[in-house]
Amino acid sequence: MDFITIAKQRCSIRRYSQKSVETEKLKKILEAAHVAPTAANLQPVHLIAVQSEEGLAKIGKAANIYGAPLAIIVCADHSKAWVRPFDNKQTGDIDASILTDHMMLQATELGLGTVWVCYFKPDVLRKEFDLPSNLEPINILAVGYSDEKPADPERHDKLRIPMHALVSYDKL
Repeated sequence: MDFITIAKQRCSIRRYSQKSVETEKLKKILEAAHVAPTAANLQPVHLIAVQSEEGLAKIGKAANIYGAPLAIIVCADHSKAWVRPFDNKQTGDIDASILTDHMMLQATELGLGTVWVCYFKPDVLRKEFDLPSNLEPINILAVGYSDEKPADPERHDKLRIPMHALVSYDKL
């Protein structure tokens, strides 16, 4: 499958079957994160892959993961993130987002559904998973086999702003 086909097929899934994600598929998803680029290659990220009932219940105290059998907590490590010297913008959240996107697209290629969860209580995740102060939970990627009808891969023409509103060339 080519990239644009995968990107068009990806959609947010909010209902999952209880079928577990196979170890080999999880390894490929994590490998996609591993090869993702980060600013200055500092790799200021840490992933917590959660599949156990106990771990998923901990996440459930902080967020709705829609019954997914796998959730990956994506954390930025602020002690390692690159900082742009002109305005002190730290890139940990950007790097974490790039990893998440790579994992979502890999999961799609593997026939899995995902939803990128940003609506969560970070203090609860921090406590439940005993996160050190340098790790900030940026998002949670819920992963599993979809229990929904697939979205139309051609929906973007109707749901997205037109290309001319998205892109300008050489000037605003």
